[in-house]
This record gives sequence, structure tokens and C-alpha cells, in this order.
Amino acid sequence: MARSLVLLLLLATAAAVVTSTSEAAGVVSGNWTEELRAAARRNRRGWRRARRKVYENGLGRTPQMGWNSWNHFGCNIDEQMIKDTADALVNTGLAKLGYEYVNIDDCWAESDRDYQGNFVPNRRTFPTGIKALADYVHAKGLKLGIYSDAGTRTCSMKMPGSLDHEEQDVKTFVSWGVDYLKYDNCNDAGRSITERYTKMSNAMKTYGKSIFFSLCEWGRENPATWAGAMGNSWRTTDDIADNWPSMTSRADQNDRWASYAGPGGWNDPDMLEVGNGGMSDAEYRSHFSIWALAKAPLLIGCDVRSMGPQTKAILSNSEVWAGPLSNNRKAVILWNRQGYQATITAQWSMIGLAPSTSVTARDLWAHSSFSAQGQLSASVAPHDCKMYVLTPQ
Repeated sequence: MARSLVLLLLLATAAAVVTSTSEAAGVVSGNWTEELRAAARRNRRGWRRARRKVYENGLGRTPQMGWNSWNHFGCNIDEQMIKDTADALVNTGLAKLGYEYVNIDDCWAESDRDYQGNFVPNRRTFPTGIKALADYVHAKGLKLGIYSDAGTRTCSMKMPGSLDHEEQDVKTFVSWGVDYLKYDNCNDAGRSITERYTKMSNAMKTYGKSIFFSLCEWGRENPATWAGAMGNSWRTTDDIADNWPSMTSRADQNDRWASYAGPGGWNDPDMLEVGNGGMSDAEYRSHFSIWALAKAPLLIGCDVRSMGPQTKAILSNSEVWAGPLSNNRKAVILWNRQGYQATITAQWSMIGLAPSTSVTARDLWAHSSFSAQGQLSASVAPHDCKMYVLTPQ
């Protein structure tokens, strides 16, 4: 299996391909063949050499999938809500599809450590502790994630960070049965990103090899170029917000690092906003499609206990994230970033197919197939997309 997904972003007007980034309808395509990936490295301006070192803990062979508390709940979390979310992932069928991590974000601990310097779960909101919660989540066939920060305090300022407590905290997380660590970047005490993340990475390599390590330094120092040796995923952007400009900008910022991602280490443009209410269903469909094609983590950020049928339909479409592709198949998104209906055309020359090639095109959102030759064209609603897998006949 090829180690990374190639993304080619070509911007188009309603009728013709153009090169101006001011236009807003586009073709996004990718496959996992070695040939196209190598060609992209040689030919695409702005791409840097793909990473060589991989964080070897045996985890993250595919991008992580699950749920995280922050986007919807912020600090308003407690252990019953986490349990109910685990139940909902199972009852809705999302867990069976691969959404396996139940990740607690910021605000789960007391403001101060105990007299031995250990984290203390918040006595009011997590009264039975993280170990008991992990046991509950594991009994559902799921995995529990937790949050800390490479600083003196977390971003909420409500609990301690892990700076200078790295080994102690990793040992604590392991003793609780934690499966995932999101590691944020606030309150750095004036110390470098390299120093702070290296310390936690070394602690994880020594004591926490069973824990998926997600670096969250917001893309400040181009982590795609170095974090592959430190963890299983790395944030390439600032925090996402539940609106169209934020989502599209995160997609664009993440795209430049496509060649650095692969089994064991993934680019992370932040968690999904699908279902939180700030965008339309069409915009959420685009959001989910682009994240899936980029092989980004698919971490649900809404309240899965009360999500509507459209949200569930988007998150449950396993055709969208299925991969890798083989035998020169292509994944193509016709993405209308404009505010009006647009006809978007993908010429075969744009996506690495010979002009005479006939394909079977599978529409991943309509769940239907048809034949095409030379090009693929569709009328796409504003801010919506069409996503296809093309199989040469």
C-alpha cells in the first residue's frame, strides 16, 4: 500500500479550468499509486520532501476515527455524558463503522495536582475517575482518549499542563487504561516547541507505546516536516470553527502537506464540525468529503446522542473514506466553492488518466454508477460537492 494520499487541487470556473485562486469551484483528486505520488513530488511547486522517519508504535495505520468533546461541549463535560456518548456511538452503528475513540478534551482534571504531583480527575464532574470511565468505554468495544498540554496550564487554564511532568503523566495515563492523547500547545513558559514536544514524545516511546499520540501545536512550525518521528498525527492548522470560511481555509492549509502523511502518521486539519449547526448540509458534505480524501482524522465533534438523520447519513457514508485505491483507480471531488450553481469538469489529463480511457464512475453520495470517457462533468450546488471513484474499464 502506498504511504500517502496525493491531493491535486485545480480550480475551475463553471465551464473551464483556470489557475486563479480567486475562483471557487474546483476539482480535487487523488489516488494511492506510487507513480502519481512520485510525479506530484517532482512536479508540484511548493511541496517539500516527504517525511522519512515514522513514529513506530504500531498505531495509526489508518487515520484515527472517533469522537472528541471540544467542538460541541467545550468545558461542559462530565463522566455521564462521556458514557452516554460511548453508548450512542454503539447504538447508532458508528462504532461498527470504525469510530472507535471516545476522546475527552480539556477541563477533565482538578486545577492542582496532588501532593505527589499526579493529575487528579475533577471530583465533581468525574467522581469515579478516569480508570473507571476507561473500563466502561472498553466494555463497549471502544477506546478512551484524554487531553493534556505541552505547557504549565492547559488552554482553558482550568487544569495543569504536562510540561516537566511528561513521564509521570504518561505512566498515569497508562495505569488508567487511556488509549489516545491529544497534546495541546498553550502556556509554553517561553520554551520551544521542539523541546516540549520531544520530551513528551520520548516519554510516550518509553512508557506509552500503547497510546495513540496526537500532537496539537497548530501547525506553527510546519510539524508535517518533523512530527512523523514523534507521533501518530499532527495538527497542520489553527482550531477550526463551525463556519464555511474556517473549514475551507483549514482544507487549503492542510493540502500543502499531503505528501507527508501515511500509515503511522497523519496530517490533522482539526476535528469535524459536521452536525454542529453552523453550516448547511451541503457544506458539511463538502467538509466530510475533503477530510476523507485528505486522509485526515475523522473525529466527530457534534453531540451524537441527539444528531439528526442528515448528520448521521454524512458521518455514516463509509464509501467516502474507503481506501486505499489500487489498479489506477482515482478518487475525485468536484467541489463548488462558489455561492451559485456551477458546472465543474474534470478532464482526464487533470487526474492522470489517458484521454481515451473509459471508466466506471461511482458517485459516493448518490450511491450510483455510470460510464464516462475523457472527462467527468456535473452541475454542483453552491458550497456542495460530488465525489466519485473512477475505475478504468
